[in-house]
Amino acid sequence: MSNGLKNIEDIVKKQPILLFDGVCNLCNHSVQLVIKNDVKNRFLFAPLQNPDIIHYLEKNPNNFKGIDSIILLTPKKIYTKSSAALRVAKQLRGLYPLLYIFYIIPKPMRDLVYDFIAKNRYKWFGKQTSCMIPTPELKNKFL
Repeated sequence: MSNGLKNIEDIVKKQPILLFDGVCNLCNHSVQLVIKNDVKNRFLFAPLQNPDIIHYLEKNPNNFKGIDSIILLTPKKIYTKSSAALRVAKQLRGLYPLLYIFYIIPKPMRDLVYDFIAKNRYKWFGKQTSCMIPTPELKNKFL
């Protein structure tokens, strides 16, 4: 991305961007699952390790320190942790939208479960040494 911050702001006005931990195996498999079930091509993807994404989040007035697994940037709002995961699930095909029922659970309670999984994700699912590189067919879905 040449203009970094400005491009991200322009892109997110048109299409939600799902930010993920690019070295986490669970996160990478989750992104693959979203791509497979996002039949309307609603989402773009970017690893949190992307320098333009890091800069964008640092300039954002919200505090995103400590969120190192998933963030959903939309034109109206930025969603984190369980809220981001459930918002994404709601847009997928199949039974995934049924998971959105968990949105009725207060965010602090949802995020306790989310944080427990996120804290243990490297131990349970492993970690890569570098961010995944999308295949040529998927390259247009990634920033």
